[in-house]
Amino acid sequence: MKLGMSNRIVKVLQAGKLDYGAGLRLQKLLADLHHSNKDVTTETCDILVLLEHNPVYTIGIRRKDYSKEDEDKLVKLGAEFFRTNRGGLITFHGPGQLIAYPILNLKNFQQGVRWYVGQMEQMIIRLCAEFGIKGETSPDTGVWVENNKICAIGIHGSRYITTHGLALNCNTDLKWFEHIVPCGIQGKGVTSISKEMKSDVTVEEVIPMLKNAFKDQFQCSLVDCSLCETSKLLSNAAVVEK
Repeated sequence: MKLGMSNRIVKVLQAGKLDYGAGLRLQKLLADLHHSNKDVTTETCDILVLLEHNPVYTIGIRRKDYSKEDEDKLVKLGAEFFRTNRGGLITFHGPGQLIAYPILNLKNFQQGVRWYVGQMEQMIIRLCAEFGIKGETSPDTGVWVENNKICAIGIHGSRYITTHGLALNCNTDLKWFEHIVPCGIQGKGVTSISKEMKSDVTVEEVIPMLKNAFKDQFQCSLVDCSLCETSKLLSNAAVVEK
């Protein structure tokens, strides 16, 4: 049964800056709470994780011939490299880019991945409009400003539970993208809020705007995780299983 907006609560976990591996472990931890129907820290398992990553190149399930040699070249630039189970091809994550990982049970919203991706795109278009930036969709997933991608979207769904999410360029160093074909799309580029505004717009400035856009787009109430909850979840995510 779908919940009304007044009953639909999403926790917000502001995780700061995390290595990509820790981000993956955090997502798995939160997704496992859904799958096991256990929720030891919150009234709801639906959580919006907001963070920045240290420099990393990631590849989705459509890996398209990225060899170990290609991987080594990217690592030599000073970035990590991960192969993941999200949708999409190669992209970059790094400082100045706002990462949002909604770990949601779509049964609490609408039970469709296509609907969910569309909501994410419309949410970012709504956010861009706050800056006077005209964001648009295209046949390629994500949000675009003309032929330049401002926000990449790549998600994974398992039994209605979502992981991965979106990466919105705020004041990202766009030179990192020069070493790849972002998302495998030839002939198109990347941009950022700062580039479009011709001024420095930080992740910290954008976070409240993304939270408002998420609340409106997904018709939910947002509640910040407590310091205790945040500390416990991040500590668990920092532990590497042997």
